[in-house]
Amino acid sequence: MEILQEGQGQLVGWHDPDENRQWVLENKPRDLRDKRLTVAEAVARLVPDGAFFASGGFGHVRVSMAAIYEIIRQGRRNLIMAGKTAVHDADLLIAAGCVDRIEVAYAFGHELRGLSPASRRAVETGQCQVVAETSNAGYQWRFLAAMMGVPFMPARNLLGTATLAHSSAKVVADPWSGKPICLLPACYPDVALIHVTRCDIYGNAQIDGTLIEDFELARAARRLILTTEEIVPIEQIRDAPWRTAIPFYLVDAVVEAPYGSHPCQMPCRYYFDEDHIREWLTRSRTVEGTAEYLQEYVFDVADFDGYLEKIGGLKKLHHLKLVEQMRA
Repeated sequence: MEILQEGQGQLVGWHDPDENRQWVLENKPRDLRDKRLTVAEAVARLVPDGAFFASGGFGHVRVSMAAIYEIIRQGRRNLIMAGKTAVHDADLLIAAGCVDRIEVAYAFGHELRGLSPASRRAVETGQCQVVAETSNAGYQWRFLAAMMGVPFMPARNLLGTATLAHSSAKVVADPWSGKPICLLPACYPDVALIHVTRCDIYGNAQIDGTLIEDFELARAARRLILTTEEIVPIEQIRDAPWRTAIPFYLVDAVVEAPYGSHPCQMPCRYYFDEDHIREWLTRSRTVEGTAEYLQEYVFDVADFDGYLEKIGGLKKLHHLKLVEQMRA
């Protein structure tokens, strides 16, 4: 196959599909077993220093913030992040020094709320390196290739863009038409963190609202931590099998974490905590403010429940729930 052009970005997350298939056979049991852990146990066992990981959800929607805060609390270092739609999660992890490399599709901004002072500062000072770039669709197709067990996914969306030059993709001559076609390398994260609406103790999970690329991501990741709003009986899952977006055999840990996406939104459950997001964006304008925020909301509390109490407890959470219900 004739290679016409190659991106100069670092290739992260790629494995030979046959090697990955063998790894899965050796490391992913398929029996029904209770996978419940605390978030501290899940992070300690499944998120090692230096791991390449992906965070589920989209922007400020359905993000596993319970796991993100725990990664910071445990002081993970040298993580590489798939910045597919990495907003609040990436900002905090980079600011805390946990992530020092990131492949970017969308990051360093809080959407309509403005840019990310802390993570932008980290890149500008060399604390964090952007190792490659792609597009949102490009990341979803990288996960899709991994899910399908093929080494790449052909696409046209990077052709003619400056992003291609900073990606890990290759352009080849299509053997049928002879025209250029972009090959996006498969992407197998070492671990993925996905927050779901409900699941059983085995990991059969349902997600209310759009799946984004979590359907593909769950099937591409080598290890998968699910945080969930609630653990339900398996009979409830079996009553509506068509709603199971993530089956148990993909899952390594199940963590019950009500309001586990706060301050981000959980569709049909609770709304964005705009006050708290604003507090982070205000305090993270300086190095000192960033450190003070992390000390107050991560290191000075024992766990995520302590964080939820610190941000306003049941009164604030009930308000966010009511706002989301009024929108429904």
